[in-house]
Amino acid sequence: MAARTPWSLSGALKGMFQRPTIDETTWEDLEDALIGADFGPDVTESIVTGLHASVDRYRTTDPRDLQRMLREEVEERLSKFDTTLKLSERPAVVLVVGVNGVGKTTTIGKFAKFLRNYDRTVVVGAADTFRAAAVEQLATWAERAGAQIVRPQQQGQDPASVAFQTIEYAKQTGTEIVIIDTAGRLQTKGGLMDELSKIRRVVEKQAPIAEVLLVLDATTGQNGLSQAQAFIEHAGVTGLVLTKLDGSAKGGFVLAVQEKTGIPIKLVGQGEGIGDLTGFTPHVFAQNLVGS
Repeated sequence: MAARTPWSLSGALKGMFQRPTIDETTWEDLEDALIGADFGPDVTESIVTGLHASVDRYRTTDPRDLQRMLREEVEERLSKFDTTLKLSERPAVVLVVGVNGVGKTTTIGKFAKFLRNYDRTVVVGAADTFRAAAVEQLATWAERAGAQIVRPQQQGQDPASVAFQTIEYAKQTGTEIVIIDTAGRLQTKGGLMDELSKIRRVVEKQAPIAEVLLVLDATTGQNGLSQAQAFIEHAGVTGLVLTKLDGSAKGGFVLAVQEKTGIPIKLVGQGEGIGDLTGFTPHVFAQNLVGS
């Protein structure tokens, strides 16, 4: 039995845009495709309404015009956000937050590798001290990335003190970038947010925080976003990292999550390998999502 090809938005749109004309079916299929790609009902309705108006204004019936308009619309919406990583401070301190299970630890390893590719020196702080396995996993990824790691000195050490030691290390050694892993789960949500606030206070006494990156699993889409809402409300998130963005089945979530949160996507992970985390470029993303 042949393996099923995974559904993707660009695949669904390709057939639609190769039809001879734009008709009522085109609009219904377009709406279904955008919903299927996790744009969400509000963003989908807004895009379809805008495209309807553009098609009427230019009096076109050519589906290729509609494809171009859709690509431009997606790119324009994505480009409203500044996706640049702000890492000019020395040391530049990055806190990485997120619910357990989204790939936070592996993302930190990939991010360290991404920075090492630009010849930046990196130290990782293992401040998720509530999970012993997280420290070992992080150490493995840091080694693969060519980054240093500061571990807890004893089991269950206060996360804020690990963060403190990591920045001390960076200052003493002249390391350019500090990435601090933080807990994704405690007994209570309030406790977790208090812990993050404490880490922030301790860090800010030593160095300004350059970025607070929230890791989201793109495959969980809108559900993942609701899980992460507490981080957005309390952790001072400055950028999003989307993991598991393989293919474009959930590609619409990229636009939906920026518009819902007002927070830019700064990095995207599109595979399992250590080199699979890249910066986010709206133009390239829109082209891959919609087709050219």
